[in-house]
Amino acid sequence: MNSVQEEVIGQLPDQERYLIGFADMGQLIEDKYPFRYAAVIGTRLDDEIVDGIENAPTPEYYDLYMRANHRLSELTAKIAGALSARGIENQPILATVNESELGDDYRDHLRYSFSHKMAATRAGLGWIGKTDLLISKRFGPRLRLATVLTNYPFEKIGKPIVKSACGECTICVEQCPAQAANGKSWNPKMDRDEFFNAFKCRETCRKRSAEHLQKEISLCGVCISVCPKGKPRRRKQALNRPIPK
Repeated sequence: MNSVQEEVIGQLPDQERYLIGFADMGQLIEDKYPFRYAAVIGTRLDDEIVDGIENAPTPEYYDLYMRANHRLSELTAKIAGALSARGIENQPILATVNESELGDDYRDHLRYSFSHKMAATRAGLGWIGKTDLLISKRFGPRLRLATVLTNYPFEKIGKPIVKSACGECTICVEQCPAQAANGKSWNPKMDRDEFFNAFKCRETCRKRSAEHLQKEISLCGVCISVCPKGKPRRRKQALNRPIPK
């Protein structure tokens, strides 16, 4: 691994709560961003708080969600600064963008110009679950993601993932309060709308956030909580694996 990637990885506070992957996006984002490569960073969400979600978001989960986004903002800024110090152009992509900052395309299709989840699959970090979550190998869906884009040719660490590992499991589909998923398994050639209704999800999330948090935010967490891949006992061994070098 080259010194640039080693420096980027070195920005992670620890390997227990964070993961990182490097992806060649090819031509997937060239129409929106002048970059080809991505460093995708994930931070693990607290198990006790996620396990406390039953059928609606809790105040504790909202606070955790906001803290995770803040940590990722600080971390991507550090990584961007390290790359800039080497003369490498880059662009951090935050974990969450305020809807007020998004244009008509987002409101019409509920799609942002960049997908952390897509980059994560390209980096070999995980696959897309049946309720449109990134299911990471190490943390399951219990994480938040952010990305730093650049044209620096990162070396590949993980092999792009092109198949779901959810199998016949439909727990998230059955427990989804919005009934937004139809149970089909993701693959990279499948459009999100073929297996997941983002509008149903958003409507229910905002309704339950208003009822339980008194906030206008699209937040739920039920599918994150119930996914077997994220349960602590399932990922104990994965958490002990060091980041490849």
